Amino acid sequence: MFVLVEMTDTVRIPPWQFERRLNESIAEELNKKLANKVVYNVGLCICLYDITKLEDSYIFPGDGASHTKVHFRYVVFHPFLDEILVGQIKSCSQDGVHVSIGFFDDIVIPPESLQQPAKFDEAEQVWVWEYETEEGAHDLYMDIGEEIRFRVVDETFVDTSPTGPSSAEASTSNSTEEVQKKEAPYTLVGSISEPGLGLLSWWTNS
Repeated sequence: MFVLVEMTDTVRIPPWQFERRLNESIAEELNKKLANKVVYNVGLCICLYDITKLEDSYIFPGDGASHTKVHFRYVVFHPFLDEILVGQIKSCSQDGVHVSIGFFDDIVIPPESLQQPAKFDEAEQVWVWEYETEEGAHDLYMDIGEEIRFRVVDETFVDTSPTGPSSAEASTSNSTEEVQKKEAPYTLVGSISEPGLGLLSWWTNS
């Protein structure tokens, strides 16, 4: 679930922090810049693990701050494919079941990856597994707040860095910007279409 990623960055330390130890100032600046941010094709940054190398610091003309190239390792949330995770159902929609693991909410289980046969209850706004038994079908509801075990089957990174509008998109710029703002930079796709996966209550109470 969590991995250590080696990174390199140039950190700017303002003059009023010169009285502090350089490592402390750099660690604080790195966490300000990266913590709780998604790095494209890397994952969700959590916190600084350690600093492996500090290169020479430079002060450039017109800027009283120091600039130091830093080699460091950062703790990143990036589950591997086929990893099993446990989260809570945040909401349900026609697009599938939306899951949260507390610090990360952009997890979706699409309809085709649910236990089958499944249906969406419009009145309750939840997905239902129509569990077949010898006595007939039983509706097992995927209620909001329930704990769910799922397998990570895919991931999607979206480059959300700002870009200038092109002339061709000028007429639809407003609608396009609204769509881009709502798009998550990092999304996990899950599946519960195998025995043992799904709501924990399905298996613990059986």
